[in-house]
Amino acid sequence: MNDWPLLSTIIFLPLLGALLLTLIRGQDKDVALAAKATALWVAMSTFLLTLVLWYAFDPRQEGFQFAESSVWIAESGIGYRVGVDGISLFFVVLASFLTVLCILASWRSVAKRVRDFMAAFLVLESLSLGAFLATDTVLFYLFFEGVLLPMFYIIGVWGGERRIYAAFKFFLYTLLGSLLMLLSILSLTWIGGTTSFSELMQTEFSPALQKILWLGFFASFAVKTPMWPFHTWLPDAHVEAPTAGSVMLAGLLLKMGGYGFLRFCLPILPDASQFYAPLVFVLSAIAVVYASLVALVQTDIKKLIAYSSVAHMGFVTAGLFADNAQALSGAVMQMISHGLVSAALFLCVGILYERAKTRDIGAFRAVVQPMPVYARLTMVFMLASIGLPGTSGFVGEILTLLGVFRASPATAWVLALGMILGAGYMLHLYRRVFFGASEAKPAALYDLHLRENVILTSLVLPVLWIGLYPMPFLRIVALPLAPILGAAAP
Repeated sequence: MNDWPLLSTIIFLPLLGALLLTLIRGQDKDVALAAKATALWVAMSTFLLTLVLWYAFDPRQEGFQFAESSVWIAESGIGYRVGVDGISLFFVVLASFLTVLCILASWRSVAKRVRDFMAAFLVLESLSLGAFLATDTVLFYLFFEGVLLPMFYIIGVWGGERRIYAAFKFFLYTLLGSLLMLLSILSLTWIGGTTSFSELMQTEFSPALQKILWLGFFASFAVKTPMWPFHTWLPDAHVEAPTAGSVMLAGLLLKMGGYGFLRFCLPILPDASQFYAPLVFVLSAIAVVYASLVALVQTDIKKLIAYSSVAHMGFVTAGLFADNAQALSGAVMQMISHGLVSAALFLCVGILYERAKTRDIGAFRAVVQPMPVYARLTMVFMLASIGLPGTSGFVGEILTLLGVFRASPATAWVLALGMILGAGYMLHLYRRVFFGASEAKPAALYDLHLRENVILTSLVLPVLWIGLYPMPFLRIVALPLAPILGAAAP
């Protein structure tokens, strides 16, 4: 297996599938069916390859595994370098897993330009996998920035009424931050003489220089995460994006911000990360409380869940900069959990919208009666979102709280308040939609069919697995986090 370029196969198989979709010709219905089948086959093949990667991964081995390297631009030291460690492994599996679910979820809901839609998702998957597997700063930037294009296309073509506004807002916000990150990457390359993550981690940069370069990376990753006050693009993008677009946006693209902090700011610029940690704590605390309060007054279900994502990612950013093993492990687990739970909640909203053609909370009442199976599965995800013990949300939040408390007790208390507010808006939403009374006419609702049941059940299983037995995940994550903590040590 060492001779087989497994990582390159995983990265470029979806891109090959997207190119294959462009060759499909025929009647519209035949093209649509062939495009769906081809996209699903490619996505499932990629997912199986990531499971092979997980099985073959050695959690006791330090550094990047299955590494591939070749010179790209010799004069500047830029190369095609990819590898996987305990941090990137789960994001790779998550990306391929969510892509399969998105294609299944869009099987009936997308009726126009189906071939283009499926191709866009495969390109998005390929670029996302490349960002998580890149071990070269310039290669990471290319994949990281490339993700904007298919997501811009997905929101702008298949989104809601204000899709053009939301797509351009998403694109411009993230592009501006990424350009500042590019300047920091070029500076690292010029001074360090390399673009390799591993070599840059061994290079010492002056504290003054670190503080300047850190701001460039922060501008990009704070927008992508998103941190308050750089979050304003997210609610619009979520509301206007199709269901599958919201799933990938919340479940995957937001994690690239946290992943970027883990790859650049913490290990390469440790002095600056310690210097700016109080700032991150303040912004994270504001994000958790502010987003939770805004979520409490929302009338659009999708917008409420979008603001809940801002609040949950506030836990992640606080944990990343708390500078201890508990907080770092908790932040990574919180990202994995949020990737599963937020994806599931947006799928649940999409199912309800397909039937009722509205996301207004006041338009529903007693949904539990016509949709009992749907109600039970939605309850599992909402309880996971508020961190109920036994679910993945609890593991990430409790570890993050314990770690942040060691670094900043005041921040931990604010995060705990955010957990209470989170329980408030989620349970309030569930009561009104599934048990509440409304003057609006009840929609013609029916329970989950087989495809929807398979999609949601497949998300319930990892949420409960991580919640009940998190040690396999924590063991794999622990080893690559140790060098990050060592870099940040005074």
